[in-house]
Amino acid sequence: MTTTDAWPTADSMAQALRAALSPTRLEVIDESAAHAGHAGANGLGHGTHFRVRIAAPALAGLNRVAAHRLVYDALQPAFAAGLHALTVEVLRD
Repeated sequence: MTTTDAWPTADSMAQALRAALSPTRLEVIDESAAHAGHAGANGLGHGTHFRVRIAAPALAGLNRVAAHRLVYDALQPAFAAGLHALTVEVLRD
C-alpha cells in the first residue's frame, strides 16, 4: 500500500492484504463515521477506524494473536498514514 499524506481507505487496505496474504475471503469496512469525536478520529469521518474480515491459507491453524499479527504487519503503512483502530475477524473456510 502506498500513501502520500492520504488517510487509509478500505480499497488500499484490501489491496495490501491481498498482496500479503492472498485471502480467499476479504471484507474491509471503514467504520470511522461511527467513531466521530472519539480518540483517534480525524474529523473527516473516514480513514481511522476499520474492521477486517478475512480468511486466508496463511492464517489457517494460527492462534488469534499470531493471525492478527500477520494482518497488522500487512497494514503497517496504513497505521503510519493514520489508521487508529482495527478490528480483525479471522474467518475459517
